[in-house]
Amino acid sequence: MSKAAIPVERTALLIVDLQNDFLHPEGAYGRAEQRAPEIAALPERVKPLADLLRAKGGYVVSTQFTLVPAKGGEPLISPHLKQLRPFLTKGDFQPGSWGHQLVDALQPADLSVEKIAYSAFYMTRLEWVLRKCGIERLLVCGIVTNGGVASTVRDAHVRDFDTVVLEDACAAFSPTVHATAIDALRPVCRVASLSEVVREIEGA
Repeated sequence: MSKAAIPVERTALLIVDLQNDFLHPEGAYGRAEQRAPEIAALPERVKPLADLLRAKGGYVVSTQFTLVPAKGGEPLISPHLKQLRPFLTKGDFQPGSWGHQLVDALQPADLSVEKIAYSAFYMTRLEWVLRKCGIERLLVCGIVTNGGVASTVRDAHVRDFDTVVLEDACAAFSPTVHATAIDALRPVCRVASLSEVVREIEGA
């Protein structure tokens, strides 16, 4: 995973699930008091890198966790998720809704992809749009480290994307869970800090 072989123009910041329904106090998780300070801090922490990448000609790609509305608008929720997050209800993470959107601090994304499971590659158009845009390197940030981030990174790895996990730009609901997930990803990707990657892009 060379730091210099892939140009900035073929690099994307892949933002996993930093959506209003997850982060905003009035979103689905906020209303249910499902919060963590490490998660809340991510948008402002990631913003300088997103702005820099845009200025240098790279991409900002947002994945949005989605609850697909079915008959009567009731969301299709997997049984395991319903058990884990029983507060999820009609209108949460609904496509086109405010809660479904990328948080304001990181808008606009160059590409947005709806996802229905942990991995942003599972049954989505993500790989297709990345290939069409010539993107070869992914700088991955977002939530949660042990869920959407880890699953997406592993799927990117088997698809031969040059993948970098931004250790201090990801978070989980527990710092211990975050650290364990990061360690488990080291065999399949490069792990770097935001400041390290910013320096590399500034010098590109």
